[in-house]
Amino acid sequence: MAQSVELRVAWEGGEAFTAQAPDGAELRMGRLTPEHHGLAPMETLLASVAGCSGVDVVLILGKMRKTLQALEMHISGRRREAHPRVYTQVHITYVLHGPDLDEASVERAIRLSLEKYCSAAATVGAYARITYAFEIHANGQVIRRGETWLEGTPRLPATDH
Repeated sequence: MAQSVELRVAWEGGEAFTAQAPDGAELRMGRLTPEHHGLAPMETLLASVAGCSGVDVVLILGKMRKTLQALEMHISGRRREAHPRVYTQVHITYVLHGPDLDEASVERAIRLSLEKYCSAAATVGAYARITYAFEIHANGQVIRRGETWLEGTPRLPATDH
């Protein structure tokens, strides 16, 4: 059975909107004043990809019995010039800290997230080429893996890149 999601999104003036979930959780988007603003809607979309994938990576590494002490993701996107200005390229760098993290486990957790479990990445991946890299901090060592392209992205063609 398909899951239904409903939010209330209200205009707050200027270019600002507040989204509210039934449980009261809120997210502010856009600019109300120069001092009071939130993420732009398309920035929120990128943050959703990172957050969604981050949840997966934490859970998958936990199931692998790996100790994750900290996780930070840096995400960037490139949008096409023509409307709709969809993302055509997205890159995520994962920075993980933990004493027993290894390259194979981290690689597997990230790939499972981006290729199988993360709905936000699948949605953005319909138009965008998604790449990732990671950096592991474990036992005083730093392991870096450069850009890796996910096979199969984009799933639908964008008209310009």
